[in-house]
Amino acid sequence: MDLEILNIASDTDNNRNIENHTHFSKLKNSLCGDEIQIKLIIEENKIVDFGYQGDACVYCQASANLLSKISINNKKEKINELCDYAKSYFDGKYKTMDKQWFFFDKLFKKKNFSKKNCILLPFKTLKKIVSN
Repeated sequence: MDLEILNIASDTDNNRNIENHTHFSKLKNSLCGDEIQIKLIIEENKIVDFGYQGDACVYCQASANLLSKISINNKKEKINELCDYAKSYFDGKYKTMDKQWFFFDKLFKKKNFSKKNCILLPFKTLKKIVSN
């Protein structure tokens, strides 16, 4: 187990329910059973609060945690670009990390490609919200 990933996943500041959310999405990974739900408060196309919950592996939890931290106070369009970038990175389109997404360098590594479905689940879940 990668200790960096474990440390990221153990930061649970945004692993919480948001009762007064304005947007909600939930997905399940059919391959491994990971499940994640994301609740957001969006005002004027800006994400002002982000809560996630789920029954998921440490890679999925770490991904959701980092995604929650970078999403708060960002515009939907910017986070939509990030979701697209994450998918493209794991599809092999990019060989190195884009500077603007360097925040994810601990997850976006070649050694984690076998966990790509787990890592991408929060991105796919969030994309359902921010792409609209």
